[in-house]
Amino acid sequence: MFSHMKQRLNDMGTIKALCERAEYHALQDQQREPGAEHFLLSALDLPDGTACRAFARVGADASDLPQAIARQYAEALRLVGLDPRIAAQLAQGQTPLPRDRGAYVAAPSGEHVMQALAADRARRGPLLGADVVAKVADLREGVAARALRRLGVDPDALKAAADAESDALRSALKC
Repeated sequence: MFSHMKQRLNDMGTIKALCERAEYHALQDQQREPGAEHFLLSALDLPDGTACRAFARVGADASDLPQAIARQYAEALRLVGLDPRIAAQLAQGQTPLPRDRGAYVAAPSGEHVMQALAADRARRGPLLGADVVAKVADLREGVAARALRRLGVDPDALKAAADAESDALRSALKC
């Protein structure tokens, strides 16, 4: 029972770090509410390293993800009739938005990721970056899904790689 309580406390710390970094990434993108793409970037920042290794398992370079996300934002501007080059020029040199001191609010896609993590009763062991990757890989629409496609990443393969990374680390921790 004590180990279960300890694990829950550790997971709460991971969730706190995940949310803070997702908010950081969102503010860098001039957005107040982090979406799934920001939680994916945040998972890559977690110290367990499983998110980066999941990307490596499918032959993708996780460091290319921020640029793929930025291209999705530019494409969205183009689709609504705005020249993304003008928006990029305006954004250059802009400081990130300041952190809002109110209640934490995620965008709908970010909320979906967090709810999926909370609903994952099958997970035995610590919450890992690869768990976040697996939940984001389940999404078929949105900025994160389009960014993964742009990188040439098969979401099913990424989910399988993330699950394998989670299983491998959890098995190692049991020894």
